[in-house]
Amino acid sequence: MTNSKITTRDVNFWYGSFHALKNISLSIEEKSVVAFIGPSGCGKSTFLRLLNRMNDLIPDTRLSGEVLIDNQNIYEKGIEVDELRKKVGMVFQRPNPFPKSIFENVAYGLRVNGVKDESFIRQRVEETLKGAALWDEVKDRLSQPGTGLSGGQQQRLCIARTIAVSPEVILMDEPCSALDPIATAKIEELISELSEQYTIAIVTHSMQQAARVSDRTAYFHLGDLIEVNSTEKVFTQPDHQLTEAYITGRFG
Repeated sequence: MTNSKITTRDVNFWYGSFHALKNISLSIEEKSVVAFIGPSGCGKSTFLRLLNRMNDLIPDTRLSGEVLIDNQNIYEKGIEVDELRKKVGMVFQRPNPFPKSIFENVAYGLRVNGVKDESFIRQRVEETLKGAALWDEVKDRLSQPGTGLSGGQQQRLCIARTIAVSPEVILMDEPCSALDPIATAKIEELISELSEQYTIAIVTHSMQQAARVSDRTAYFHLGDLIEVNSTEKVFTQPDHQLTEAYITGRFG
């Protein structure tokens, strides 16, 4: 595939003796949105977390195969994981703002990365809150705690915090599962806007959401990647009967 941002080749992953992912080969194009769907426990979140080495934090796990970002294997020796996670940001299922002000939630990543210029930090905080479609709602209360925002606002704050350090890839692990429909719609709109600048991979339980936000959809089943194709094709003419059974609600 042309301009592939992320490529995995024959990826296998084990939790202890449990073989969680089996021979996953997948390409994700730059500045596109790919959705990972499938029943609970099928490996989609495990696969997502491989893309910024979040699974490194889990003891007794093992990986084989290659995970390439910009044609570099991110599991090679000598890869700086902190640098990788700056490039590949993560938004989690439940909003997790820091117990700091709204301003400092967004500024945090910049400060950790050694940025000292306060006027640059102020400018970047404003830019990223605008980028996360949150600025108009919080600009008069930046000194108030981020934990005081509504769930949907907290999730957009976490997205702002992720994009403040200028990543290239954003991973989202069911970012709307704790949100109401209105907040969900705002996050989905935001994903479409962000995909003009970032490569986005999203795990979602909502097939409607996958259909609305993604360019391509990958269907996982019991650790296998059953098919990956344009979202429209997966939802209208899937190649595999397992995919069809899942999206028509016959199982899962």
